[in-house]
Amino acid sequence: MTRTRRTRSVVLAGFLGAALVVSLVPAAAPAAPRAVPAARPATTTAAPAAERWSVDLAVTGGDDVNVRWRDGRLRLADSRPAGRHRAAAGGPVAEGTLLTPARTLDRPATRVRAALTAQVARGGTAQVQVRGWRATGWTEWRDAAAGAFFDRPVTRVQARVLLTARDARATTVVRALALTADRAGTRIAPLATVPLSYRVYATRIGLVGEQTANGHIVQPRDHFVALPSRRGLAPLNTGDYSVRVCTTGGARCEYAPVWDVGPWNTRDDYWNPSSVRENWKDLPQGRPEAQAAHQYGYHGGRDQFGRVVLNPAGVDLADGTFWDGLRLTDNAWVDVTYLWTAGGLRGMVGSGPLNVRAGAGTGYAVRGLAATYAHVPIQCYVIGQTVSGPYRTTNRWNRLAAGQYVSHAYISAVYGGTVPPC
Repeated sequence: MTRTRRTRSVVLAGFLGAALVVSLVPAAAPAAPRAVPAARPATTTAAPAAERWSVDLAVTGGDDVNVRWRDGRLRLADSRPAGRHRAAAGGPVAEGTLLTPARTLDRPATRVRAALTAQVARGGTAQVQVRGWRATGWTEWRDAAAGAFFDRPVTRVQARVLLTARDARATTVVRALALTADRAGTRIAPLATVPLSYRVYATRIGLVGEQTANGHIVQPRDHFVALPSRRGLAPLNTGDYSVRVCTTGGARCEYAPVWDVGPWNTRDDYWNPSSVRENWKDLPQGRPEAQAAHQYGYHGGRDQFGRVVLNPAGVDLADGTFWDGLRLTDNAWVDVTYLWTAGGLRGMVGSGPLNVRAGAGTGYAVRGLAATYAHVPIQCYVIGQTVSGPYRTTNRWNRLAAGQYVSHAYISAVYGGTVPPC
């Protein structure tokens, strides 16, 4: 790359580097040779052609954060480091995100690569992440410059462009983005049947009136959570990535979407194995870097920005989740289940916060809440009290877990198949 005094112009096929293709999962072993009958000549089948397209970078929707498109360039709308940008509160950077429309592929793919034409200011970054849709929902977001690999073929692809700046006088601009989808020779592993779950320390977000990493303006008594990685960050007003967070005794739980990045770190997907985890690969799976730093002096007791870690938090809870969903009065250890990490049926809560009850009727005890847009796991349904809700009048109640039921009258959509009776 050629550096100028202030900026460098590059075509990014890596985070800020040259083209490189790496697999995030082990390659499949070659199949054993198959005998071909002498009477029939062997034939060869050409690999499916790659699908390429250019991405429209114009800012048109309300789900973009702190970016603008002008004179054929995408740039930060405000390049001054500001605490009001939630993700930037962890370091002296300004951040912005462009979320592109999803594209339906001509044929399923297992890999997507990005070529980003950008002029990157010194101290700034430009990055492309993609995700893919399969029957049970979206994959996690993955860096696409060196090739984002999916655990199974996907039929739709969505990209987002992330810009950062450390100097308000130096501007990073993006001129073009092209994506390529194909079938890579990787092992396609099925999703787990049980989602990952870990006990982590929870803190309260607060910050009413400020903006989250996905563009949501924090409301009083709000219902969402923050995790310290963008890999599980849901776009605005979606629950594509949702968690179940419960008190350690299991008395109260809330199902809530992931709408912010934090606490402490922004590249710590600690729920993933080391082969996939962005940073801190030497830590045990399920242990946040902040916890390791605070309790064991890991990384000199500091986070990725060099700050001294003052608590072991691995999840932030919005005020409504903290006070109303879990009825916490202070920061506490909680059990978090990362619901998108497994397959299975899921329903979207179209109107909430919805009471989660111990049985199939409003006379049963409330065990917690399910936030609007949250994607909740559905095991099966039972027949109970008839309820009139925003989507239907029904006596069907969906069982989310043992002793946790929600009325189907408040579920706007079901993904992954047909819900069976219990």
